[in-house]
Amino acid sequence: MMMDQAQPLRNLVQKQASEPGNVGRTAKFITVTSGKGGVGKSNFTLNFALNLQALGQKVLVFDADIGMANLDVLMGVSSPYNLYHLLRREKSIEEIIAKGPNSLSYISGGSGMSDLLSLSQNDLDYFITQIEKLAGEMDYIIFDTGAGLSKENLSFIHSADECFVVTTPEPTSITDAYALIKVVSGTEQEQQVPFKLVVNRATDDREAAQTAEKIAMAARKFLNVEVKLLGYIKDDSHVVQAVKKQIPFSIAFPNCDASRDIQRITHRYKIVQSFPEPGALAGIKGFMQKWLRRTK
Repeated sequence: MMMDQAQPLRNLVQKQASEPGNVGRTAKFITVTSGKGGVGKSNFTLNFALNLQALGQKVLVFDADIGMANLDVLMGVSSPYNLYHLLRREKSIEEIIAKGPNSLSYISGGSGMSDLLSLSQNDLDYFITQIEKLAGEMDYIIFDTGAGLSKENLSFIHSADECFVVTTPEPTSITDAYALIKVVSGTEQEQQVPFKLVVNRATDDREAAQTAEKIAMAARKFLNVEVKLLGYIKDDSHVVQAVKKQIPFSIAFPNCDASRDIQRITHRYKIVQSFPEPGALAGIKGFMQKWLRRTK
């Protein structure tokens, strides 16, 4: 059984996490998702990552949107290797990390994403060994997942330290965002994943606040879940222009409304974020332990 095969590896990861020598930089895992497509989730992920990097953080973006990966397109770059090459043992984890604008590190999921949750024991062992190499190298690893409630998306959401849910003020987007939060929070797990909400394409502060309050109030009343507003991004025509240019909008138009909004969101996140208490299950080792538990 998978549980019996994976147990020794779980023990190894837990042992490594408790060793005194493993106390340096530990990457924080963030999943960025949405209830429906077309809300600007990948655009947010990319520009948020670039702004975190501008604040001196080491960031890796993982394009985990199966079948709809588009970070390459938004950045105007092409990655020669992806997760498939890692799982086939053709390349190491370092070799599949590509560079985007401002030397942002990213990994393209490619066709390997569809195989991620059905690995053989040997492939699983190899995958863990490879991703563990990143333990002391990154501050943040951000997974740009697909929209909706696929098995793969839920696995990444449950395993991460935080989940950012991107929505727009559209009623259907609000409804789908709430539905995603409902399903995730209703799944049995040892610890609930903290949600943070990003309202994209808002007309103004008031519309953003109203959108966030609708979701937060429903989640609080019916799910007993707190959903905090991370911030909002104004509806800005420069974003569309940047997509056409295949340049991140925070680089193409650094002084536009959307760029100023993403800068404000990033600074606020860095100031108010709460890191796990010492000894808590967090970072790469924590992510892998939680991910492994979901293979039982």
